[in-house]
Amino acid sequence: MSFEILAERPDDAAHIDPLLDLTFGFERQQKTVYGLREGLAPAPGLCFSAVAPGGGLLGTLRFWPIDIAGRAPAILLGPLAVEPALQGAGIGRALVRHGLAEAKRLGEEICVVVGAPAYYEPFGFVNAGLAGLLLPGPVEADRFQVLEIVPDALQGVSGMIRRAEAFATAESLRRA
Repeated sequence: MSFEILAERPDDAAHIDPLLDLTFGFERQQKTVYGLREGLAPAPGLCFSAVAPGGGLLGTLRFWPIDIAGRAPAILLGPLAVEPALQGAGIGRALVRHGLAEAKRLGEEICVVVGAPAYYEPFGFVNAGLAGLLLPGPVEADRFQVLEIVPDALQGVSGMIRRAEAFATAESLRRA
């Protein structure tokens, strides 16, 4: 399967929510991680699209700014979605590899994800609860994971994951 990973293009936005609905269903918006993202802009420079040679969207990955107990900035990986018929073709893994490399290049140190351990462990993710992190809502403990993008970035860091309010969108600020 031939594809290219690009920074998310403005035209991709219209295709991302339908892809997420197709991949995860409408109930996805009730999950804890959506509360952390709601009304926030994605992390600058950390939104990616997997694109077919003709330009069609095959997959998407976004990262979101969060912080840990108000003491450590971090990023939240997700959602990661690939067209269902193309899942297993390596598109999602390529997006994650690319996204984490770019996050490191941009100076990010800690990344959190809620996802299948078997999928994310090969990238270096470990159980976040055992690392002393907490989420502000229900989550299956084994799916809550963290990655030190920079070695020892979690040294002395523990506590509740919070929204990074500094990244609130103008629209969400007007509603507040």
